[in-house]
Amino acid sequence: MDIILGILAIIITFGLAYLMSNDKKNINYKGIGIMLVLQLLITWFMFSTEIGNAIINGISAVFNKLIEFGMEGINFVVGGFVVNEGGVFFFNVLLLVVFFATILSVLTYLKILPTIIKYIGGLISRITGLPKIESFNGVNSIFFGQSEALIAIRSQFHHLTANRLYIVSASAMSSVSASIVGAYIQMLPAEYILVALPLNMFSALMVASIIAPVNVSREEDYVDVSNVSDDRSVFEAMGNGALEGGKIALIVAAMLIAFIASLELVNWIIQAVFAGVTLQQILGYILAPIGILMGIAPSEVVEAGSIMGTKIVTNEFVAMLEFQPLLDTMSEKTIGIVSVFLTSFANFSSIGIIAGTVKGIDSEKAGIVSGFGMKLLAGAILTSILSATIAGLFL
Repeated sequence: MDIILGILAIIITFGLAYLMSNDKKNINYKGIGIMLVLQLLITWFMFSTEIGNAIINGISAVFNKLIEFGMEGINFVVGGFVVNEGGVFFFNVLLLVVFFATILSVLTYLKILPTIIKYIGGLISRITGLPKIESFNGVNSIFFGQSEALIAIRSQFHHLTANRLYIVSASAMSSVSASIVGAYIQMLPAEYILVALPLNMFSALMVASIIAPVNVSREEDYVDVSNVSDDRSVFEAMGNGALEGGKIALIVAAMLIAFIASLELVNWIIQAVFAGVTLQQILGYILAPIGILMGIAPSEVVEAGSIMGTKIVTNEFVAMLEFQPLLDTMSEKTIGIVSVFLTSFANFSSIGIIAGTVKGIDSEKAGIVSGFGMKLLAGAILTSILSATIAGLFL
């Protein structure tokens, strides 16, 4: 029954994307079918085979070791500020972003990451028939945040039509930055966070390719990675990466203060009218039907739906913080499905982040992004649903 419900959820997700499509005649069904098969194979391999489990455990071990290194730096600077058993969230979780951003910056300067991403993107493009820029950006979005992923292809922005701009923006919104994966792993099971990264890449490309199909000539179908870093030395890359990581940590902290406080305000207003009712509960009931299709047990679906809804109206950090205390009370399948759903930037604030980034690159294109902002969010939510459903099929 769970498999039947999961298949139904996938069909509904693609169906909703099809209804939003602005060019139904040119949808690349073959490429979408290939990506769906690849996604199923990757998920099966990671969750259902010993080799896949070993790979996940190995990657988790690498991240945990990097977290240890990062904590050495954090403890040196703020080691005396632990105020309770759990420590301080900003120090123990968010400041890890500084170290991870530094590593990414160095790997980018050395052209290691851009080269790997280019060739993986090229392979995906060759297999699926998607244009190279869209494929490159899909892979790039696994490693870099919304702004950084779009900036990496800024030299090719003049090639991007409205539909191509939608696809690259959707990939950026439906992913997360590798620089904050270490922070996520501190809150939720590492295996689900890590599996969500490739799942979201394929889901975003599939959903976006249905909503905004593209057909690109060979002359315009190339990727240039020569301008991905402005750093002139490894040490400059380290410094800029650390500063960028610090900025991200402060931004996330500021957003958490604003969103959590605002959520409490909204709940206070709701409870003044309907005693005992919260926005999270309302969102839980709204998302309960799709949650059941995704594979969440009926006894847990309202609570899980409230977490997923919180992520959409606030951000993934707020939702993860609310979900963390529930990990000991929910089934492993629900934990996996919700964790995968939460691992993306699909929320209202991301519309402004992406539009602002595009405006900094090309002011004319920014108007296009603002015009399809809500469709961008809708597509990103469908992406999260698709990824979580695929994960649920193998849990």
